[in-house]
Amino acid sequence: MNAWPALAAARAHDTAARVPLVVSDADTVIAVGCVARAHLAALRRWPQWLDVSPDRVALTAPAAARADALAAMNHALRGDGLIVAWRDEPFALFDVTGRALGVTMERAATRFWGTLTLGAHCNGYVADAHGRPARLWIARRAPTKATDPNRLDNLIGGGVPAGQSPHDTVLREGWEEAGLQPAQMRGLQRGRVLRLLRDIPEGVQREWIHVYDLALPPDAAPCNQDGEVAELALHDVAHALALAGSDEMTVDAALVTLDFALRHRLFDAPSHAALSAASADLFGGAAA
Repeated sequence: MNAWPALAAARAHDTAARVPLVVSDADTVIAVGCVARAHLAALRRWPQWLDVSPDRVALTAPAAARADALAAMNHALRGDGLIVAWRDEPFALFDVTGRALGVTMERAATRFWGTLTLGAHCNGYVADAHGRPARLWIARRAPTKATDPNRLDNLIGGGVPAGQSPHDTVLREGWEEAGLQPAQMRGLQRGRVLRLLRDIPEGVQREWIHVYDLALPPDAAPCNQDGEVAELALHDVAHALALAGSDEMTVDAALVTLDFALRHRLFDAPSHAALSAASADLFGGAAA
């Protein structure tokens, strides 16, 4: 399945280039992310909050001061150009197992620190007379997007901010990105949770993408509301799968599309078996 570049991209992570990030609280050490070795020197300016050694970085700020410490460091790192694509959007801080630690920080900073984020994507499709997916809605991201401008995407997709569930995010993004009202999304079906750990220019994307499917009527006309989508187009399944195997689609969207194809058995038997084997570690998460 070398024909699917998104599979390789989702695992492209150089562990030797980074050191673990942990939260050190009394006698407890909690793994939360990883930091580039190249940035250790920049982090040594905060000995009151960080214990920086050659083999790990420990966040030692007390729990009550942790959010303020992260905010101060993140603003300084932004000024250094080490945190980019600032969003002014708080994301929860999780440990690597997905347990929330009761702290939020700037979304863009999660890539610098290599901490876990949650995403939520939805495959919008039109079924044939037998209920089998026949066409998929594909979005093109606006040229002004901070990440992956102009590339193809799923009908709905976005990061899950603090205080929202993945389901909440799909409903919110359903309106913003596709003009769908909650009543039009009552048929949402849960898919799987895709787990990515990959190096990106901003740092590391350690993300669990919660996948949903939504069958839409043939006459549905999704329409972007927030200016973040340049166009929405309905593609035959075969063409959509070909796009997922190209570099035109974002890595996240390609993986979500391939997972959709596996779950709905849209490939022939040999391709299905080969892709299932090649993606088991990525697509093995439980239902969203």
